[in-house]
Amino acid sequence: MKHLKSALLLAATSLACGAASADTGKLLLTGGVSSIDGAAGGGLTPWATIGTNATDGEIGTSAFFTRTATQDYSLNIVGAALGYKDRFELSIARQDFDASPATALNGIAAFGVQPGQHIKMDILGLKLRVAGDAVLDSDTLMPQIAVGLQYKTVDPGSIGSVFKFLDAKTQDTDFYVSATKLFLAQGILVNGTLRYSRANQNGLLGFGAGAPGKDSATWLPEVSVAYLLSKNWAVGAEYRAKANNLEDLGRAAGLGNALAEDAWKDLFVAWAPNKNTSVTLAYVDLGRVVPGITAQRQQTGYYLSAQVAF
Repeated sequence: MKHLKSALLLAATSLACGAASADTGKLLLTGGVSSIDGAAGGGLTPWATIGTNATDGEIGTSAFFTRTATQDYSLNIVGAALGYKDRFELSIARQDFDASPATALNGIAAFGVQPGQHIKMDILGLKLRVAGDAVLDSDTLMPQIAVGLQYKTVDPGSIGSVFKFLDAKTQDTDFYVSATKLFLAQGILVNGTLRYSRANQNGLLGFGAGAPGKDSATWLPEVSVAYLLSKNWAVGAEYRAKANNLEDLGRAAGLGNALAEDAWKDLFVAWAPNKNTSVTLAYVDLGRVVPGITAQRQQTGYYLSAQVAF
């Protein structure tokens, strides 16, 4: 994973040079966009669809950039994906989280958090379609089904001392299964994902926690619904449950709900002016993200993502 940044640059270069062989492409927006973890789907959660424009017998590539900003935090993400014969997907992503408010933790203990500290996380994703075809089965009740994993490694910088206090790991793997059903005639797409994870805030605050926090992985539901207004426009909503591993540990340390974690939600609109580009804008509600240092504010804001696919 230490060479992930170079791999991202190589993937972007391959795109620019036209390395992808996929040319026919899928129906606009039916393959989803790039999620925050790099896998194809909605903005917050993966779908069973395979990313890029590759269909059966083709190889495709894609790349994306995403920015999310709330009252107290911001997150920039860059990533790329390879789709093989609409069956297999390999994705990589790097998240850069501005954790500047974390300097307030120095008032609790001598954590040594540096001003302007960023947390960076690298994600390697694999996804395999195991049954169904979202488009070809759109006139039946059969969904497209895929299984996947996301291997995550976190570089917390000077916040590493906080990770030690929480007894949170800096690397772990999420496993998930997704089912995506496209009702093409009605222009409706529904996705359900079950994720097996012990990630704190998707992994940006590490994985698991010391007792009495939760250190074992659990199955967490994620749901997406999209309505195709036209072949170029879609609107929808997402919900992603979170494990909330840290809150009990915080309470035992006398911090109340300072480490609480809530479900993530969004309302989005996606626009695909052509088969190679798409832009997604969303209103996001991330709930409480370490509310003890942000005056208990709900973290709401915007999500903007741009993708190119071949």
